[in-house]
Amino acid sequence: MKFGLNLLLWTGELHDGLMPVLESLKKMGYDGVELPLFNTNLDYAAWGKRLDDLGLGRTTVTVRGEADNPISPDPAVRAKGIENTKRAIDCTHAAGATALVGPFHSALGYFTGAGPTEDEWKWGIESMRPVAEHAAQANVVLGLETVNRFECYLLNTHADTARFVREVDHPACRAMYDTFHAHIEEKNIPDAIRAVAPVLCHVHISENDRSTPGTGNVRWKENFDTLKEVGYDGWLMIEAFGMALPELVAATKIWRRMYQTEEQLAGDGLAFMKAQCAQRW
Repeated sequence: MKFGLNLLLWTGELHDGLMPVLESLKKMGYDGVELPLFNTNLDYAAWGKRLDDLGLGRTTVTVRGEADNPISPDPAVRAKGIENTKRAIDCTHAAGATALVGPFHSALGYFTGAGPTEDEWKWGIESMRPVAEHAAQANVVLGLETVNRFECYLLNTHADTARFVREVDHPACRAMYDTFHAHIEEKNIPDAIRAVAPVLCHVHISENDRSTPGTGNVRWKENFDTLKEVGYDGWLMIEAFGMALPELVAATKIWRRMYQTEEQLAGDGLAFMKAQCAQRW
């Protein structure tokens, strides 16, 4: 198992001021970090070198919005979504990351007032196939994220995401599991994990209030027991949000601090994950 932390806790964009944070995470015992990939104009190869020097592995995370929605009825908007996700894949490859994860299957925080139509599902599949081809050429695995109904409307359950991945039908297109979204949407946590297990490539460890894992109401025993049952042995990546992301407030609704400090959350979260794994693996 590999233990990581999403840098969205601190920032939506990589900058030099993060170096002390990265050094601290390495000293705490983290194996890697998840890089926010919203600005594709940064020198990600240079960041990959910095992380290599620190001995930190990495994955990346990105999103799509209304202007580049891969399930838009406008073909030009869908094409923009494909283009932007391909650029994110190129940045992922440049950074030496192994996977690009997130809800880039559809626009985050955008709603039509109804569930996905047959056309939107079809457009989503059609948009993802060239993206998966591009990812394979870059040696990057895609981990599509199931997102709760307050943030998107295409993929709200892990069974839906597993079906979507099967219909894309490309080995570079897989799914991730997220404890926060599952806590909201799934009626049965073990069944949700079992449904996505055949295509699972990544796991986000996220508390019900997006703060320190292990301090809230997520059914952690069921989550870890079932991840062990299905044989998962990849990244456990903490996803917690702070106050540094005004660009994501509309979707994540994070506007109050729910932990003491970022360092406290990182340290306690890592200890929690390691303790849970030590009991099972």
